[in-house]
Amino acid sequence: MPKIVPLNYKKLIQIFEKDGFQISRTKGDHISMTKPGVIRPLVIKTSPHNVAVTHIRTNLTTAGISRERYFALLEKVK
Repeated sequence: MPKIVPLNYKKLIQIFEKDGFQISRTKGDHISMTKPGVIRPLVIKTSPHNVAVTHIRTNLTTAGISRERYFALLEKVK
């Protein structure tokens, strides 16, 4: 299994959109994404442009997305 590496926030948004999330609001340099059935919103920082691995992993846990699913969605976005 490959490592999770820092990723541009635009690609990360596309990955979560492929899984059914929608942008619910933006405030400053934060984008909130929601999906029916997921209690907490995902929060993605737009500054710096590359999102840190810890933030990606936290959002994956919140979204209930496995590593395998993440890499499958990443392939669809590229």
